[in-house]
Order: sequence, then C-alpha cells, then structure tokens
Amino acid sequence: MPLRLSKAPSANRLRACLLGSALAGLAGCAAPLPKLAPPVPAQWQHAIASDPAKPTDLHGWWHAFGDTELDALVDRALASNLDVAQAVERLRAVRALHDRAQARYLPSLRVSTNDVVEPSASASYQLVGFDASWELGLFGRAEGTRREARGALDAGTADLRAAQVSLVAEVVREWIELRSAQRQEQLLLRINQAREHEWQLQQVRQRLQLAASSTVDQAQAALAQSTAALAAPRQAITASAQRLAMLLGQNQPDAAWLQPGTPPELGAWQLDSAPADLVRTRPEIARAEADVLQAAGALALAHADLFPSVGLGGSIDWSTDIDNNHRFANTPNSIVSVGPELNIPLFDWGIRMAAKNAKDHELKASVLAYRQAVLQGVAEVETALGAVQQQQQREQHSLQAWQALRHVDQAAQMRVSLRLGSPLDVAEARIAADQAAIELTDARAGHNLAYVALFKALGGAPLPATAAAAGTDTQRNATAPDGARR
Repeated sequence: MPLRLSKAPSANRLRACLLGSALAGLAGCAAPLPKLAPPVPAQWQHAIASDPAKPTDLHGWWHAFGDTELDALVDRALASNLDVAQAVERLRAVRALHDRAQARYLPSLRVSTNDVVEPSASASYQLVGFDASWELGLFGRAEGTRREARGALDAGTADLRAAQVSLVAEVVREWIELRSAQRQEQLLLRINQAREHEWQLQQVRQRLQLAASSTVDQAQAALAQSTAALAAPRQAITASAQRLAMLLGQNQPDAAWLQPGTPPELGAWQLDSAPADLVRTRPEIARAEADVLQAAGALALAHADLFPSVGLGGSIDWSTDIDNNHRFANTPNSIVSVGPELNIPLFDWGIRMAAKNAKDHELKASVLAYRQAVLQGVAEVETALGAVQQQQQREQHSLQAWQALRHVDQAAQMRVSLRLGSPLDVAEARIAADQAAIELTDARAGHNLAYVALFKALGGAPLPATAAAAGTDTQRNATAPDGARR
C-alpha cells in the first residue's frame, strides 16, 4: 500500500520522519549469523604417514610421485578441462551480480516522457519528468541482500574449488591405472610366452612318451587362460586413455600415452595437519558454509518484509501544451515534489510471517547440513587414512613375496645351467615370479590410489596463481581465474 506525499513537507517534519525511520531500522536490523562449530575430532583414529620426508604440500601433493609426465598432465587439465571452465564462468557470473548487489539501496534517477489528453478533450500536453528514489534498506534489508550475494559468491568459489579437486584426483588416478595396466600387460605377455614354451616342452615329452596327453592338455589350457587374461589390462588401457582425453578436453588420447611407461611410484611423504586443513580446504564444507550464509540472508529479507519499506523520493515534471482549445493555459508548466516513500504491509502480514518462519527453518536445516558436511569429510579422511595404511602394508608384503619368488627363479636357472634341473622348473619359477610381480603392481597401484583418495578427501588442489604468489588462504582469500578477489 504505497503512500506518496506530493507536497514538500517542512524541514522539521522531514527530520522527524527520518529520525523515526532510523530508530525503527535499528530496532529491526538483521539477526546475527549462527555460530558454526565444526565437529572435527581433536585426534584421528589412524596414524598419519610420518616417513622422514618434507611435509607434503596440500596444493601440490601429486609431485610426491616424481613423474614429470603426470605433472604436465595436471597442468594441462587445469587449463583445458570443460567442467572447470564451466565453474569459472559461473563464478564470474555470480561475481558480476555480487559487485552490484547493494546498488538497489543507492539513489536512482529515471527520466520519462508521456502525452496526456484532458478528459474534456479540450487540450493535450507533452510531459517530461525526472523521478528520483532511494530505498534506505532498513530493518535488515541491506544486510540480508549483502549476505545472500556473499553466500552466492562463496558458493561459486567452492564449486570451482570442488571441480579442481575432483579434476586433479581423476587425472592422477587415471594415469596410475593406465601405467599399471600397461605394466600388467607386459608381465602377462611374459607369462603367456612362458606358458607357450611350457606347452611346447610337454608336447616334446609326450612324443618321447615321458608325459601323458592330459599333461599336454593342461599346459594348453593354461596357455589359453594366459592369453585370455590379456584382455583385462588392454581394456583398462583403452578406458583410462579415453578418460584422460576427456579430462583434458580433447576427443582422443595422445599417442605417447599408449606407449608403455613406468608406473608412478610414491616416494616418501608426510602429512602433519589433517584436522586443521579439513575445514579450511575441503570445498564441500565451504559450500555448506556458503549455503548457511545464503539462508541467513534470505531470512533477513523475509524478516524485513514484516516492516515498512522506507525510502525517499522526488520528481520534477514539465508540461507543454500540444493542442489547447482554450485561449489561456490553466495549468503550471512545472511541478516539483519530494518526500518519504512508505510501503506498509497490512492484510498480507500473516503470509509474510509464515514466509519468515519458513526461512528460519531453512536456516536451521542449512546449519545441520554444514555439520553433516563436516562429519562426511571426517569420515572420508579417516577411511582414506586407514586405506593408506592397509595398502602400504599390502605393498610391503607383495614386495617381499616377489623378491622371494625371484630368488627361486634365479635358483632354478642356476640348477638348469648346472644340468641339475628341468627347463620346466625354470618356466614354472618364472611364471610364479611374474605373477607375484603382477600382484606387486596391483598393490602398488592400490597404495597410490589410496594416497590420491586421501588428498581428495582433504580438498587438495593447486592454488590460483595470484593467491599462491601472495601466500593467501585458499578459502578466505582465494582468487578467481579472472584475477578478481573473492
């Protein structure tokens, strides 16, 4: 129900109105933000790796593999990945709105023209006017708008961060699986060759009546099984190469990826501050915190809607007779008006109160969602820490088994060279050693992937260039790719 005073009030009356509006605004300002107490454990259940090494940088954790090809792939992916590019554009869009969020509470000026005909049809006028308005943003309106805009900006920053964290982890994971599958293919080819040689030896023994036909059939079946086993790593190589290409925003893999290479091997690393870094760096937690801020802003606006909307307005209008059937004009050429503008809720106050209560419940839900995000992060980090320990032990035991079977293989070769053993013994020993090498490759890949999962759970990803140069905090002072500060 807008109320407009067209006549200029006296100075005393205007001051009284402004003072009353200011006092009412102070009485109905935005409620304070809820306090977020993240339920992070003071001590983790699983011990953190503490090898004698320099602490691993959360923003460059993949360098622990010492693989220059992998480092180059991560850099290329961050520059060309389409998901990250989409998150960048969405962040820029939100930033553009954030920078002008408070513009609605600044004075505005509008010019308009209109032609008016008198009801008597005896004259018509051309009107030109300037209208000025200034909404004061009282009762928490301005603060609610600021919170919503800042929450949207923080959410966009967290989404970009989440895209970067996921991208880096996926690139490293696919590279590990690609190189591990290539290594397994090489070992299976050696086993296949040994099986073929074993089958040929059994055929010779059968012709010499030193072996039964069933022994030859068993050797042939083992050869067929080893040939069939080659399909799994070859399929994994193709799938990992295609996924890498997609992550890098290209339609086909690089030819160099399909050339066999050495699998990444995790060097010594150390992690000192998982509890402190979790809330500070994990993007899912930052996103939940931004949702709380947005919900608090929406609640502040709903609360402000219970009170009058207060502003100042003024206008200057000029009129010119276009067609006047009277000899003399009977209206002035200009009109000036200035005064307060009020929009007072009356009969829909109950609906506005219901909307305010609904926003209050939504804020409480967002606070619970924040706590849930922290608990989920803690669970993922604990699981990843346990997996790193288990996979590390598995790799150590697999290494011991491979070393023992390699010694058996060497001993069998020595016995054959001294004519104390059969070539079949060498073939079996070599096959056993290669199978142990396959298990070691798989265990090493599992250890590497558990390491990747740990740093993904911690929210590890590179800082933007400007933020890294300044040494700023990733969540509080992160810099967007377009160079604008959060």
